[in-house]
Amino acid sequence: MFPGIGTVINIATIIGGASIGVLVGNRMSDKTRVLLTDVLGLVTMLGAASALVAMWSPQYLSAIPKGWPLLVVLGSLLIGGLIGSALQLENKLDALGENLRNRFKASKESPFVEGFVSASLLFAIGPLAILGSISDGMSTGIDQLLLKSTLDFFAAMAFASSLGWGVAVSALPVGMYQGFWTVIGLLLGQVLAPYQVDAMTVVGGIMLVTIGLRLLNIKQVAIGNLLPALAVAPVLALVVHQLI
Repeated sequence: MFPGIGTVINIATIIGGASIGVLVGNRMSDKTRVLLTDVLGLVTMLGAASALVAMWSPQYLSAIPKGWPLLVVLGSLLIGGLIGSALQLENKLDALGENLRNRFKASKESPFVEGFVSASLLFAIGPLAILGSISDGMSTGIDQLLLKSTLDFFAAMAFASSLGWGVAVSALPVGMYQGFWTVIGLLLGQVLAPYQVDAMTVVGGIMLVTIGLRLLNIKQVAIGNLLPALAVAPVLALVVHQLI
């Protein structure tokens, strides 16, 4: 096997699961699709809760001074949000989705963009994407990415049944994101300390909450503008760990 095989498998499972979901979804009534979207929103909330548990992990609490764990998360979201807003990432991500929608000739009424954006963030956020890709790059195994691929297959199938081909296209940014971490693992070895991964995971969990709110039609949060927070979190955690 070669470095990156785990991500290749992951991309294949996302596309395969989404393809099955689209084929099945076309035979469903609108009420059934709405119900599935609501279920996905609730399951996404459950996934967010699972990610937020990292906030109370022993390695995170022991590495970050008392009173600072929540501030690291808050600071990461605020700084990341400011960066994302300045770069207009939400608009650019939507524009990318629209461009891909046109290329794939999806109708304007279709939920192509929503499927692309939501699935891209859902599949990229989380410790498995980062740790699994780094482990793949270091040639220490792809077990984590195999687990992620299994989960993503069923998630893609469920998402695509109501959100269409945009879910399958999300394999592109997911592949690039995980490919980046695979290269990091290949060149630099272990990059992040466990507490830094926890900080990133908690921030990612909050972002998953916003995806759940979107799917449930409760609140439309500019989630794209928060993406830089994922990069800010481990850096801010390191600064607090060493200087405070």
